[in-house]
Amino acid sequence: MNQMPAPSASPGKRMLSEQVHARLRDAIMHGRYAPGAALKPQDLAKEHGVSLAVVREALLQVVGEGLAERLPNRGFAVPAFSDRRWQQIAEARRTIEPAVLRMSIERGDIDWEARVRAAHHRLARTPTHVPEEGEYYSDAWAEAHRVFHRTLLEGCGNPVLLETFDRLWTASELARRFSALRAPGRDALGEHRRLEEAALARDADTAAEVLARHLTQTAAGLTGPTHDDPAKEDR
Repeated sequence: MNQMPAPSASPGKRMLSEQVHARLRDAIMHGRYAPGAALKPQDLAKEHGVSLAVVREALLQVVGEGLAERLPNRGFAVPAFSDRRWQQIAEARRTIEPAVLRMSIERGDIDWEARVRAAHHRLARTPTHVPEEGEYYSDAWAEAHRVFHRTLLEGCGNPVLLETFDRLWTASELARRFSALRAPGRDALGEHRRLEEAALARDADTAAEVLARHLTQTAAGLTGPTHDDPAKEDR
């Protein structure tokens, strides 16, 4: 006897879950939950006025995006900045992105050069912080940052490599925000300027080196002492 397929979630439940997911994602990305903080379904259901089933569906979505983790017998939590997965993602990016940038510099045409210059101009002119969004970099800056890095690689002409970049970028964005908060004195503006200059000068060796160092510094910000850590002052 054939089994009937399981009923899909009702449109109303899906809409509620999407709304809770959007709010929860925004809260995590703007630091309203500390790294390592528990995400308790019962508390979230009460806060948002929805059922536990709706909250669990939203939590599974943020887990799939790498913005939360499901802990055996302990529920859900925001990843800690010491999570080993961040370093694995950083290693993947350092392996892939400098190689793709080399291809982009080799293959990119004058239109690519113009897009790189425009993307860097927008990034340099976008305010890094707005008071209402808290301590993390603003959403507008974060999007300009993503566009600049992606534009640098688009000259490669390989959509599969660009899709890989997109997945790794999404998976690493929360870690980047953690790192920026822990190392606020970093010269991000100068790092991006050097990237643009090397790319437009068609200096693939320098561009790849600058990009690898840029990604390494982000990962290092998660493992080193914070800016107010006494250990840092002793060095």
